[in-house]
Amino acid sequence: MDHERDLRRERPTLLAMIAALAQRGPDGERLWLAENAAVGARWSDADGTGAPRQPWVLQEDGRTVLAAAVTGVLYDTDVLRGELGITGPATQAELAGRAWLRWGERFAEHLDGAFAVAVWSERDRELVLARDRLGNQPLYYYPLPSGVLFGSERKAVLAHPAVEPVIDADGLRELFSYAGTAGHGILKGFHQVPPGHVLRFTREGRKTYRYWELTAEEHTDDQAETIARIRELLGASVRRTLGTGAVPGILLSGGIDSSAVTALAHQALAERGGGETVRTFTVSFGAAEEFKQDEIWGSPDAPFVQSVVRHLGTEHTDLVLDTSDIIDPAVRSAVLRAKDVPSPLGNMNTSLYLLCRAVREHVGSVLLGEIADAVFGGFAWVHNKELVEAPTLPWVAMARFGGGRHGLGGDLLAPDLLGKLDLNGYCADAYTTSMAQVPRLAGESGQTLRMREITYFHLTRWLETLLSHDESLGSAVGLGTRMPFCDWRLVNYAYNVPWSLKSFDGREKSLLRAAVADLLPDDVVNRAKSPYPVTQDPAYGRALCERMATLLADPTAPAAPLADTSGIQSLIDDPSVLDSGMRAWVARANVEMLLGLNDWLRGYGVRVEL
Repeated sequence: MDHERDLRRERPTLLAMIAALAQRGPDGERLWLAENAAVGARWSDADGTGAPRQPWVLQEDGRTVLAAAVTGVLYDTDVLRGELGITGPATQAELAGRAWLRWGERFAEHLDGAFAVAVWSERDRELVLARDRLGNQPLYYYPLPSGVLFGSERKAVLAHPAVEPVIDADGLRELFSYAGTAGHGILKGFHQVPPGHVLRFTREGRKTYRYWELTAEEHTDDQAETIARIRELLGASVRRTLGTGAVPGILLSGGIDSSAVTALAHQALAERGGGETVRTFTVSFGAAEEFKQDEIWGSPDAPFVQSVVRHLGTEHTDLVLDTSDIIDPAVRSAVLRAKDVPSPLGNMNTSLYLLCRAVREHVGSVLLGEIADAVFGGFAWVHNKELVEAPTLPWVAMARFGGGRHGLGGDLLAPDLLGKLDLNGYCADAYTTSMAQVPRLAGESGQTLRMREITYFHLTRWLETLLSHDESLGSAVGLGTRMPFCDWRLVNYAYNVPWSLKSFDGREKSLLRAAVADLLPDDVVNRAKSPYPVTQDPAYGRALCERMATLLADPTAPAAPLADTSGIQSLIDDPSVLDSGMRAWVARANVEMLLGLNDWLRGYGVRVEL
């Protein structure tokens, strides 16, 4: 949108912005263009049913009234059609557009699902951007002197000649702290629509409306009632995310989260008839007998996956990777392009990308068990008193526990740069800001209050990094990702369950285990938390060290002036530090961030401005 420029003269630029999202929507594109506004979209016919084209444009008396586009998926559209008085078929974009016409800035309150929406009102000369309650779908914007650029990914905005890729000190702080600050776009000038918000852009400026947030409510259900309510809410969410079209696949790890989703999906499909079968997919590294238990990964996934597969009779596919797969430069480059910024998650990124790519050959979308740890208290740091009481973001406290000294992934930055950035101070400020925002009940204290605060950090800041991680890697191969645990009704209910009830039997995620215990084998129900699998092959650490040595030897490496040469050399001299365990996890995060930063600065032409 630009109130001072005739955008009809800039069609090639606008088409380039849409083209930057080709992987997200490989099956078609459309651009709607007027004098002062343009809305473009790409789409994926992931299920082979004929994807509805976007944007949807409403015309009355030969004049355009509105143009709307939606990414993600809307659930319960029959309810919305009824509220809007629509008797025939309607696309998601039409539903969102008509909802805006009916309810104005409160329209997003009537939308249910994982979505990002853009609406241009020709009548009001107004651009509207909205994002779902938990932030499943990304939506970036970049203000201009007389307008605003927007896109589902940063790369779409970067395709505009008015935008220069620059990262300043504030962006580096956000990047290397993993703080998950709502609305932060990392690159200079970039912003993201915060979850649960509607933004309105007019000639007079920007107006913000928050339509949803976590609320503190007294929990009156007893243990049995709470377990039953969790089962009811999660089951309903799984049914919504399954939809009525082609059956999505499920990424199954054999942990309680993905296994619960699989079991409830199996039950829902059986209830609706038709003989449809759940399709499950798993990624692993080598054979189960090669697994080495450490303080993070307590058990291999394979035996538990097979237990679920046998119990439910799913149609299952395994993807087995080796080190050459996840160190492949082409794959790492594709992952960086998918995420648009470097990440400390390393081979978790590459393995998930490869899994999504393989799954896309079979199904168009998948259900994931993500965010159950945030909702029910499954993270390791939640069960460590020292980490729970640390006055910083919980995952940063966890990194310190594993030997980290600066944020999450910043230990290999040059000492003078670290002094300038003060990552620990930035994390402390983020912690203080979030503490002031936590919805509390009057009179709460002690462990009950503290665990509410920790949960709030997870459901806001941690999700702002986690959800974009999954969504971007799936979208990069045209695979839709749906997350039943992201249902806002379930999330807010669980947020208000006291910690003593969430951990009533002394284990992590007690409520979730109890809610689905009758649907799963005992070994899966009783399996201790084990995070997303990573390779334990020492060759991976050695390969990372070889790349770091190349970086040090390259006088043109853009990250070299920002790096701690002695710290890098010590890792090169002893790559076993990267093999396994908590300290290896932290050390890998540092290496992955530095290597990713170097590739990002070079590949995206990002200029560092300090």
